[in-house]
Amino acid sequence: MSIELWTWNTPNGRKISVALEEMGLAYGVHPVNIGKGEQFNPAFLKISPNNRIPAILDPEGPGGAPISVFESGAILISLGQKTGRFWPADLRAQVPVLEWLMWQMGGFGPMPGQVHHFLQVENEADRRYGLERYSKETRRLYGVADRRLAEVEFFAGDISIADFAILGWAWRHERHQVDLAEFPHVRRWYETMMARPATRRGFEVALS
Repeated sequence: MSIELWTWNTPNGRKISVALEEMGLAYGVHPVNIGKGEQFNPAFLKISPNNRIPAILDPEGPGGAPISVFESGAILISLGQKTGRFWPADLRAQVPVLEWLMWQMGGFGPMPGQVHHFLQVENEADRRYGLERYSKETRRLYGVADRRLAEVEFFAGDISIADFAILGWAWRHERHQVDLAEFPHVRRWYETMMARPATRRGFEVALS
């Protein structure tokens, strides 16, 4: 039975479509048009109480029983545990996966997301302040990623769900007004990831 993916064409949505393709899981897409407020529909609220995409319905969850999961980081962990792929069994090896997944969830997502917001603010003074503040932090985070990737091929050493999470946002680097040429190790990683056939399918599938 297929997993139901409730989502839209956003960085957080793409994290999950990439993971599902990489893990070889069958799924169907249920677009949630956030521009029209469909994330507030009661049916979606039942599986995503925070009214945010993505969310999944897995008919064959733990113990074979159906389960719904919201929050993209939680979805990635649950899918990794379900398949045993891109999620190490060794507890010590799980630590860097969780570190870099939480780094993305807490920073490399919220901060460039604010850049997206302030680029659309009409008031020049407000726009200038917001862009300066959040662009500076976004570039700092790209620098953190670049230093990490100077030491390892993927964020947790081996490719993992953390890479899928971070890639969803690095995919929008041009919108962040970031040139990857300034961060060569991020660029090497980004090009490696985007060259993977399953990852490419995850970005090509229609989510909206």
